[in-house]
Amino acid sequence: MSILVVGSVAFDTLTTPTGKAEKILGGAATHFALAASFFTDVRVVGVVGRDFTPENEAILTRRGIDTAGIEHADGLSFHWTGSYTGAMNEATTLSTDLNVFADFSPKIPAAYADTDFLFLANIDPVLQLRVREAMPNVKLVCGDTMNYWIADHTASLKKVLAELDVLLINDGEARLLTGESNLVRAAEAVMALGPKSLVIKHGEYGATAFFSTRSFPGLTTAPHPFRAPALPLSEVIDPTGAGDSFAGGFYGYLASQPALTPEAFRRAMFYGGVMGSFAVEQFGTKRLENTTREEIEERFRLFERISHLDVATK
Repeated sequence: MSILVVGSVAFDTLTTPTGKAEKILGGAATHFALAASFFTDVRVVGVVGRDFTPENEAILTRRGIDTAGIEHADGLSFHWTGSYTGAMNEATTLSTDLNVFADFSPKIPAAYADTDFLFLANIDPVLQLRVREAMPNVKLVCGDTMNYWIADHTASLKKVLAELDVLLINDGEARLLTGESNLVRAAEAVMALGPKSLVIKHGEYGATAFFSTRSFPGLTTAPHPFRAPALPLSEVIDPTGAGDSFAGGFYGYLASQPALTPEAFRRAMFYGGVMGSFAVEQFGTKRLENTTREEIEERFRLFERISHLDVATK
């Protein structure tokens, strides 16, 4: 199965307690695509400027990622500058230079019409909806958003939510979207807006999946919520791509399975955690570039051991 991800391909300049990195490859679509590429075929639609070199693109193509949908515009690529302090739970934005991304209008190549799975990364919900309408035959649609779109573009965002099978957001975004402080009630309110299932990310504390009666074909009752842990790490270098890498691992694994089932969804949550844990171990995409499938499976087994009482007590 193939995944099409539509979102930002960008450069990041970062300062963290462990060091500084200047204009390294980043962007939501980049991290997602690299993580998902370990599980299935991935296609990317985005826009870059003349500073995006063949060497940058090779980071994607070496993983077999189809970059024919990346538009090369005359200008500079999206460039975000940020810093992290302390526990690095949240970034401080120092500057955001949208550059060619300011005029991004997704163009879906004709060859992508047979795409099976669609991931709408964090972009303007007007563009997300346009892409969704251009891809009516996909089997599953998953999306992401952020507090800016939730607070200032609510009407457009709700049109997108009505089209999603799965939404991935963090706990603060879920509360902002619904006005509910209790996470269970917030999840129920989010799914009432359209998404069949919801994954709420908790950063270093893992993620929780919530389901409705519409989540899986043939089920008449909603499965219980499922919590996947995060792997305790001794050192975090750069958390910037963690959430997008989680999404790539999660959705990439789902796309590799013959059917959408509760068991496949739960395992996908673990693979999301695996890919997120790799992403933070080096600046930018470096760790994902050098990860192997053997390492992924080894870390998946570690996730299993730390989360199953029957295994941990043997």
